[in-house]
Amino acid sequence: MDLKKIANETTTTLVSYLTYQAVKVVYEQLDETEPKRAYWLHQFSSSESIKDGDRFIEKLFRERPDLAFRVLTVREALSDSFADFLPDMLRSEMAKSNLKQRSQQLERMTQVSTEGDHPEQQRPSDE
Repeated sequence: MDLKKIANETTTTLVSYLTYQAVKVVYEQLDETEPKRAYWLHQFSSSESIKDGDRFIEKLFRERPDLAFRVLTVREALSDSFADFLPDMLRSEMAKSNLKQRSQQLERMTQVSTEGDHPEQQRPSDE
């Protein structure tokens, strides 16, 4: 298991997700103040994939540098806003999720293993 590679891939995914969130924020801001630019950003975002956040920003810079800079600013602000508490939140949410999944699986295993073990649960046979 290459933890450094996993960390790099996770960071890349998080940067792309923050790009997506930043585009949403910028779109919402523009929709209130400059509907024509909001419409353009919506059309651009619909035609260009945000799966790779950096590639999306590069394409946006070629078309509308003003919007690209705005998305970068919002993306950085989002990152700064929750970077301090993200590690604790991640650990906490992972523990809750794992506990929930384990509990559900234990419940399923218990139901499966007890079915048919009790005489009152068995169906009467047509003898």
